[in-house]
Amino acid sequence: MLDFLRQPWPWYVAGPLIGLTVPALLLLGNKTLGISSSLRHLCAACVPAGLPFLTYNWRAESWNLFFVLGIVIGGFVGYQVLGHPATVAISAETVRDLKAQMGLTDFSGLLPNELFALENLANWKGWVFLVLGGFLVGFGTRYAGGCTSGHAIAGLSNLQWVSLVAVIGFFVGGLLMTWVIYPLLF
Repeated sequence: MLDFLRQPWPWYVAGPLIGLTVPALLLLGNKTLGISSSLRHLCAACVPAGLPFLTYNWRAESWNLFFVLGIVIGGFVGYQVLGHPATVAISAETVRDLKAQMGLTDFSGLLPNELFALENLANWKGWVFLVLGGFLVGFGTRYAGGCTSGHAIAGLSNLQWVSLVAVIGFFVGGLLMTWVIYPLLF
């Protein structure tokens, strides 16, 4: 059983499972899938400042906080039970490009240590990627009214026009980052 769980699931199994989660959550609980608003709920619960943005009945959305907690606990348990130290399988061409264009050499984990280690906060590139990038992702998520998964999975399945615009924007932004901004920084 563990061997089955450790292998990548085929798209025709994983896709419908993710896709059916949206209508199931909507039909069974009258809830929409997404976790980017959980920060707002957490702030509304913990910050008693009376800010208009945080003045609402956050308890009605507390299920979302338990959902996020379950994701964190599930990720931890999954890593402990199913995690393996094997190198992530990426193509030889991608490894060659990452070495040549970005100077990356350590491919032993899920993320390149040269980019995502805490030691990177000692230089300006580390601050740009970790701090400024994190802030921009968080700000953009709230400004767009949801994260990529919220718009792409929940919004598109509910046929929301703004989600289609957001997903197109995410795609264009990813292309610009990959082909324009990344090469300028490296």
